[in-house]
Parts: sequence; structure tokens; C-alpha cells
Amino acid sequence: MNKLKLFLTLTFFTSILLYIAASKTINLKNTSLNQNKNFITKTMNPYYSNTDKKKLVLPDSVWKKVLPIEVYEVSRHAETERPFTGKYWNTNEKGTYYCAACGNELFKSDAKFSSSCGWPSFFEQSNKESIVYKTDKTYGMERIEAICGRCDGHLGHLFDDGPAPTNKRYCMNSIVLDFIADKK
Repeated sequence: MNKLKLFLTLTFFTSILLYIAASKTINLKNTSLNQNKNFITKTMNPYYSNTDKKKLVLPDSVWKKVLPIEVYEVSRHAETERPFTGKYWNTNEKGTYYCAACGNELFKSDAKFSSSCGWPSFFEQSNKESIVYKTDKTYGMERIEAICGRCDGHLGHLFDDGPAPTNKRYCMNSIVLDFIADKK
């Protein structure tokens, strides 16, 4: 009986791992960068645009269908990726950062700096409308949550310990950022 229980448990966890791996593969295949036109397309997300500024008001059920699970959890449920694990925390390439949920322009790489906190950090946003703020009182502290100005997706938090000229630190989750490098 114990061998059967072990076999069923292993089979169950193996199928979960295969499902997760398949989901990640599908999500990666449905995102592409068009190098000639310098924009991103996401075939599973018809709301994604690097140029449309129209406010998106969609139910959570729609976001769950069009976003990869990792992006969905951070963007729609304010989860946080582990520090020093995101793809942009330690990069210096020149270009522009966009919301991974909707494509809204958020930051220029010229505003990125090394804060050693484990998440990509910026001292100013691209424009006044790109990011909005709300008070976040989770985990027994009061912080300022940074939210995408187009889709209201959680991006990270804003702190007053950044460099001049703004003295701000936009501490962002890499998983909710897309990046397009400047043309060389």
C-alpha cells in the first residue's frame, strides 16, 4: 500500500511540474519582439500595445486568461518576485521599459540605477501618466505602491531614498517589465 501511495504522489507532482513547464513554454512562444519596428507583440494578449495610451478597465478573469501566471500574480495580486532573481535587476543596456501586462511605457534606461536592493530601480518615470500611486499598508508598514497608469497593474513600490535629481527609488518587479533595447 505504501508503494502505491508513493507512486500516486510522484505521478501527481510530476504532472504538475510538466504542466508548469508547458505553461512557461507556451507563454514564451506567444511573446515576440519585432526588431524592425521596435515593438513587442503578444499573441495571447490582445490588450498589449506599446503605443496605445487608452485606459484599460478589464475584469480579473480576463487578465488571468491573457497573462502568464507569474505576471498575473505580481500585476493583479501585488505579489513580489524574490530579490536578485529578476531579469532586469542588474542590467545596464540602453532602451525603454514597458508594463508586461499592457505595454504601457514606464521608464527609460537613463533613469535606471544600481540600488543593490535586488530589484530594478529607477529615479523617475517616463511621463507623469505612466505610473500612478496608492498607499499600501500591507505587512504592517506603510509604503507607496507604484501602479501602471494604463492597466492599474502592480509594478512595485516608490521610496524616498533614491539619487538626485528626484531622490526617488522606483523599486520594480522585473517580471512585470518588458524591455526594448535602443536601435544601434
